Amino acid sequence: MRPKPHRLSNLKILIIGVFVAFLLLFVLRSSFSSSNSDAFLPKDSKIVIGRAENCSRTCGKIPPSLAQALIHYTTSTITPQQTLKEIKVTSRVLQKKSPCNFLVFGLGHDSLMWAALNHVWIEQIRRRFPMLESYHVTYDSKVNQADELMEAGKGPECTAIVDARYSMCQLGLKGLPGEVYDIKWDLIMVDAPTGYHDEAPGRMTAIYTAGMMARNRADGETDVFVHDVNRVVEDKFSKEFLCDGYMKKQEGRLRHFTIPSHRDGMERPFCPL
Repeated sequence: MRPKPHRLSNLKILIIGVFVAFLLLFVLRSSFSSSNSDAFLPKDSKIVIGRAENCSRTCGKIPPSLAQALIHYTTSTITPQQTLKEIKVTSRVLQKKSPCNFLVFGLGHDSLMWAALNHVWIEQIRRRFPMLESYHVTYDSKVNQADELMEAGKGPECTAIVDARYSMCQLGLKGLPGEVYDIKWDLIMVDAPTGYHDEAPGRMTAIYTAGMMARNRADGETDVFVHDVNRVVEDKFSKEFLCDGYMKKQEGRLRHFTIPSHRDGMERPFCPL
């Protein structure tokens, strides 16, 4: 049996009426909430969405390098090679010296972090030298040659304070780009090359060259960090060529040395007595 026309019309009117009533109630409730919600919040806890009136367009915008680091480390299951305590040793020095010249031997999971912590200088360098990012370095040494290289490093040609690219020492890295030798580095991190097996290049030459770059700067001092000092090569070579007397701190597998220029006092011994 089909419903009568007037009953169908009444049913439609009833449905429309209920819909309109609910819509009206929703609008009134929303208006009441938006106008009165702030009244229940303390003044110092109000939430403001949007840009502050007196703020420039770049206000509060984090540097791209920091943004990249945040995104990388929050989405990656791979953590930096260094522990939090080890990282803090270097970050404290960076906080004092940044923007600064920071040379890192090693391109790994920590690289984005070091760039972010020194983002001001990174941006300046990118503007001045757009192509200066990283360089592949070929090492001729091997870990199984460490004892031989240690003896060679004690010769007079290895303790002479000269530009590392012209050094006659077997330990000196001479094939680096010119910018690496020309820049006065404030911090140097040695966390490469690989050194955990006999056929690996080892860090003998990187540690020695870092120490000589610090001694050969015109004035001031350089903070040098060596990672993985729990291994024999990193332990012995950092003590021999960066010197116990220049060591400031050891945290876990990281050592921090502060090496002064030897050019402003040529009478200085290679290591402090």
